[in-house]
Amino acid sequence: MTNATAPHSAPFGQLLTAMVTPFDAEGEVDFVKARELAAYLVDEMHNDALVISGTTGESPTTTRAEKRELLVQVIDEIGDRAQVVAGVGTNDTRSTIALATDAAEVGADGLLVVTPYYSKPPQSGLLAHFRAVGDATELPIIMYDIPHRSGAAIEEATLIELAEHPRIVAVKDAKGNLPSSSLVMARTDLAYYSGDDAMTLPLLAVGGVGLVGTSTHFTGAQAKQMIQAYAAGDTARALELHRRLYPAFVGVFATQGCILVKAGLELIGRPVGGLRSPMPEATAEQRDAFAACLSAAGLH
Repeated sequence: MTNATAPHSAPFGQLLTAMVTPFDAEGEVDFVKARELAAYLVDEMHNDALVISGTTGESPTTTRAEKRELLVQVIDEIGDRAQVVAGVGTNDTRSTIALATDAAEVGADGLLVVTPYYSKPPQSGLLAHFRAVGDATELPIIMYDIPHRSGAAIEEATLIELAEHPRIVAVKDAKGNLPSSSLVMARTDLAYYSGDDAMTLPLLAVGGVGLVGTSTHFTGAQAKQMIQAYAAGDTARALELHRRLYPAFVGVFATQGCILVKAGLELIGRPVGGLRSPMPEATAEQRDAFAACLSAAGLH
């Protein structure tokens, strides 16, 4: 058990973006655009790490080979300027381990492992799943707790038990339950990253260390300033930035994040192509509404 008042370390830095996956006109992964987008997110949006092939990267629709090559290309592009975290979570432990092994082989710095979705395994199944993935490589793991998408929450007792594994080091927290997250942080050394952009500042207030963002394709530089201001004790500045960025923080989730991120990137002159079915492109109304959110946040 850790000291409830001790600051938690941030093993992947303070700001990560779950990067969308660019596609070309034929619907194939556009590795050139992926490299360009990764460089922009690191050099202009000031990300400490990128998550490649998370669900914002449409991971359910990309193949194992595509995921591997995306990692190869992004790692080569950004070098040592930022870490690369591979999204490897599936609802099958064997498949997740296979993706984790690929990520380790090509030089990823960590793994993002979402709760197995749809099948809703009991907590004993979640314990076995995350432990098996942790045992499979030497890479540190961020558990992704998002019950409204996966169908199953990682319960407090399970999180506390999993924190004993030497390679399970962090949580991407999209549970929306600050008291529960606060309890786990008080009893473990798990680093908590917000998985909901608008919850970043509240999570920091109870011991969180940063953000794995979606709107951070646009808000990254200012979101990083918000996190740093809070860490420096300038809570007034952090609150000012939270309120300024709030329209973009919430607007990106008016529909699935990958849809509006790709629409927004086109708006700012950085198009990355369309989406793979079953994800549709944004409607004109959705594009206009998100453009208004970016404008309200001073970003477009």
